[in-house]
Amino acid sequence: MLATLDGDQPRVRPVSPVRTDGFTVYVANLKSYGKTGEIEKNSHVELCYMDEDHNQVRITGEATIVTDRNLLQEIWTTNRLLQHYLGSIDNPELIVYKITPSRVRFMLEWALKYYEVPVQ
Repeated sequence: MLATLDGDQPRVRPVSPVRTDGFTVYVANLKSYGKTGEIEKNSHVELCYMDEDHNQVRITGEATIVTDRNLLQEIWTTNRLLQHYLGSIDNPELIVYKITPSRVRFMLEWALKYYEVPVQ
């Protein structure tokens, strides 16, 4: 799940990373989606993952738009869904966000305590 702010209202939605590098997560988006404007106004976001055993990882960070063409090409080449739905890496609707972590926390199933994970 990705959390953004719409003014003072939090908005949460499911996302699928198109790439990860440690705790740095890349998320594809369309310019016409609501989160585009929200991130443009406030780039501070949080990702939350929960596995089938209810273990959680929360990644707090900042979302920036990826402009490096080589990196975009790597992401595009390895993601069939992007290719299928967008047709071309040059589709003007495509945005890829890089979420750079400033804080990472982990909690074992219902332990009620988060543990800080060092961010490198």
